[in-house]
Amino acid sequence: MLILTCHACGVTAEETEFHGGGEAHLKRFGPGSSEEEFESYLFMRENPKGVHFERWRHANGCGKWFHVARDTMTLEVFGSYSAQTYGPPPELLEEIEEKRPGWSKKELSA
Repeated sequence: MLILTCHACGVTAEETEFHGGGEAHLKRFGPGSSEEEFESYLFMRENPKGVHFERWRHANGCGKWFHVARDTMTLEVFGSYSAQTYGPPPELLEEIEEKRPGWSKKELSA
């Protein structure tokens, strides 16, 4: 079971107190986008074996959305951060790099 910390209110609890919202940092396409771009936004998601950035909502608490960096194989949670960001904070990326040398950050620059 995952143990998550809500970035908004600071509560640490089991994942059952939260609701997963899928992949974080998706580029959203709106009016005027091509059908391929919109289809990609709706259906194409990363499913990595390793480090993944996800959206979570503190459903049984403050109700706020936040992002979590975790390892999909070990369920290790590296940290949480505000959902109002365009990417993970540099200090979190450094921590992940220390724990997972050679981890690729290429998907963050896309």
